[in-house]
Amino acid sequence: MIGEFISKYYIDPIIQGQPYTVVDTLTYAAILIVAVFFVYLWLRRTGITIDHDFALALIPFVVLGGLLRVVEDTGMIPSPYHVLLVTPIIFFVIFAYAVAALVIARFLEGRGVIPQYSRGFAAAGIVTCVLVGCMLVLFGLGIIPVAAYAPTIDIGVLVIILTMACSTSIAVWAALRYLAGWTFVSDILYKLLIFGHLLDASATSFGIDLHPIPYVEQHVVGGALIEATGTAFSMFPLKLAVVIPAIYVLELYRKEGNPELWHLILLAMIMVGMAPGIRGMVRMVLHV
Repeated sequence: MIGEFISKYYIDPIIQGQPYTVVDTLTYAAILIVAVFFVYLWLRRTGITIDHDFALALIPFVVLGGLLRVVEDTGMIPSPYHVLLVTPIIFFVIFAYAVAALVIARFLEGRGVIPQYSRGFAAAGIVTCVLVGCMLVLFGLGIIPVAAYAPTIDIGVLVIILTMACSTSIAVWAALRYLAGWTFVSDILYKLLIFGHLLDASATSFGIDLHPIPYVEQHVVGGALIEATGTAFSMFPLKLAVVIPAIYVLELYRKEGNPELWHLILLAMIMVGMAPGIRGMVRMVLHV
């Protein structure tokens, strides 16, 4: 009975690429919360300062996660190895890679090879993103062939989605900064949080309502809202209903709580918006 439950809600969705259910969504959310706490404890024990430099150095790894999900979407990775790039397994893959890069960067800083480990750490993520991005471009040009795929790089889709994401992000940020008087939203991490989630909303709304390929929303809450409203553009108010109160609560916690844990919680929130946003946008550019 337990085996059937695990197979139905965890193993089969990973292998077959099925949409998320309430069960696996809640499970992965719980895993993320627990993981953030244990990462916080581990970083404190290693003496690594969890500050803005560290947080910004992790952003390339968030982007990398989104790009690697597209690599899996393309079919370039043969079965069964492709499951390494499927949620939630990809979280552990990215985590292991990021930890290895962090340890090496700290070692190089200690030997005087690099002046600051956070820069070396960020550079590892950026270089890997560039390499994976080049792989996806080669795929889109047909240089890396995959059966039953017509080579496509739709620059128009890229421009539209980025324009939607940037314009809505600027509008929301300006409203919070100048109308609500939230001067703290000028923090680069809050800006990334807003942009990441509105990029996800932009990619989802364009992909479902406007893209020539019929994409679907895989997440439970988003899928239910789209079905109820009849439009994927309902993702914008949903994102704002989550992000705006979250920013307010996070700022209260930063003032009264632990700034190190605040950075990790904020990073986790950026990740759950930006990574799927990157994935959705790049998928639509490549028509996969």
